Amino acid sequence: MVCIQRPNQPWSAGGRNIGRLPSTMRRADRLFQIVQILRNKRLVTAKTLAERLEVSERTIYRDIQDLSLSGVPVEGEAGVGYRLRHTIDIPPIMFTSDEIEALVIGARMVKTWAGTELGYSAQSALDKITAVIPAELRNKIEDSKLFSLRFSQRQDLDVNLDICRKAIDGKRLLQMNYCRADGEQSLRCIRPLGLYFWGNVWTLVGWCELRDDFRNFRLDRILSIQPENTTFADGEGQSLPDFIKRMTCKD
Repeated sequence: MVCIQRPNQPWSAGGRNIGRLPSTMRRADRLFQIVQILRNKRLVTAKTLAERLEVSERTIYRDIQDLSLSGVPVEGEAGVGYRLRHTIDIPPIMFTSDEIEALVIGARMVKTWAGTELGYSAQSALDKITAVIPAELRNKIEDSKLFSLRFSQRQDLDVNLDICRKAIDGKRLLQMNYCRADGEQSLRCIRPLGLYFWGNVWTLVGWCELRDDFRNFRLDRILSIQPENTTFADGEGQSLPDFIKRMTCKD
């Protein structure tokens, strides 16, 4: 069940916000949001919770204590982090109208720029959301004036992106014929690690067996690409976090 929370309504305990929340929100709503954040089963520090909810860490400590006393299965400790011991039932998901429109434009962007398969999935998800939106708002959602356009067919989006995405998920080596900006072509064996979107261009970050180092490849310059049955494990200094660390440490 998906419900809409209208902008002129006060925030309800069933509301959900995936971004930063008003510091003036009711305490009951803040407690609900803490439970929502902790449901991902990962340790979340008091500092992170305080930043998300725009309150002090001391307030978070008090809230965690009150949640525990009320029977919510919170485990953890100050300075380490908190999580839920097991899944608990929660009220139906609530969306604000802005959150719904964000989902609409997000789905449209995925359909345009994130490959054929994810495009179908984005439309399917949007159809499910639209089907349960109150009738009086359905036309407004369907008539959203936010668009994401592409004016020509592109193999890098329609084929290459799907191949790279699946290879990353399955940790499968990729064989590719790549053309550099100067026109030089080369055959590469890549350990695919991540995909980045730059507005009109996708790049694949991978560990290049030929260069024995990280390399970025523009998907629109891949002439041919073939996933192998061979899988790989991240070697020391060869993972995506290692790449990000190297990039952020540059002067």
